[in-house]
Amino acid sequence: MSIQTYGTIMLVLVAAAGVASAQTARDIRGVSPYENSLTDQPPPRLVVDPPFQEGLKVGVFQAQYRVENLRIVPVFGPDGLKVSPRIGHLHVIVDDGPQWWADASDSNTVDVANLAPGPHRVTIQLVNANHVVFPGQVVTLNFTVPATAKVAPVIR
Repeated sequence: MSIQTYGTIMLVLVAAAGVASAQTARDIRGVSPYENSLTDQPPPRLVVDPPFQEGLKVGVFQAQYRVENLRIVPVFGPDGLKVSPRIGHLHVIVDDGPQWWADASDSNTVDVANLAPGPHRVTIQLVNANHVVFPGQVVTLNFTVPATAKVAPVIR
């Protein structure tokens, strides 16, 4: 067998191995919006990193997040439950207070400013378009703003 024939055979074998192990677009990207199959979608998942320490030094909570199997968009109400792939947003609650806000910006970082020195708690919920929390998709971060924090004055 010539070296050229051997090289051609090896090239074909390498190409075939690559095709056999390649993932499909669906494997990587998930269900197509044209399928509209809400039941075939994997459950959504929320991942939140610890807050940035530099921000805490000035009374600012900043934590990067990502979601899987859900698109964060500013769509609200029961009709949003019919959209495929699945959509939703975040609810952010500070210090277990009664107020919360919906974050539908998909900015990938939650940002809460002007926190006084001392212990705090931020809870982030992954919710559907109708504000219902997805099971198990709540992350609570406890942290402390240092006593030496230089918190910016509130402008009124």
